[in-house]
Amino acid sequence: MMNIVLFEPEIPPNTGNIMRLAANTGFQLHLIEPLGFDLDDKQLRRAGLDYREWADTRRYANFDDFLNNGQFNQLYAFTTKGVRAYSEIAFAPGDALLFGPESRGLPVEILESLSNGHRLRIPMTTQSRSLNLSNTVAIAVYEAWRQQGFSES
Repeated sequence: MMNIVLFEPEIPPNTGNIMRLAANTGFQLHLIEPLGFDLDDKQLRRAGLDYREWADTRRYANFDDFLNNGQFNQLYAFTTKGVRAYSEIAFAPGDALLFGPESRGLPVEILESLSNGHRLRIPMTTQSRSLNLSNTVAIAVYEAWRQQGFSES
């Protein structure tokens, strides 16, 4: 099983869409607090539809709690400051794909704790700032899952 990790997500519909994505791909979803919303938020429920109950979701009090208790192989952070394109990575079962909050991205301390090879970017035109979080997660998840032969385990 592969993992989606959201660090301090802020926008309920994005997280709802990602819950739906996790349920439909078999990825486990990890939410690192604080969350910018309540998990019973109407917008989150609407975006997640009835897939929320099928998403394997875990919550952590902070990033250290995730590092100490999360089950993962390699940790890859997605950032506009990434050196390597996500498509250059050979993802493996158990890997964790880490994404930052919508308004500010991952903190410098987290990015600097990872090697350049574990800080990934999704190519965009030079004048672009960033992609929507749920779109970014979908791109990364489907590439990682494709590399696993779309295995359901």
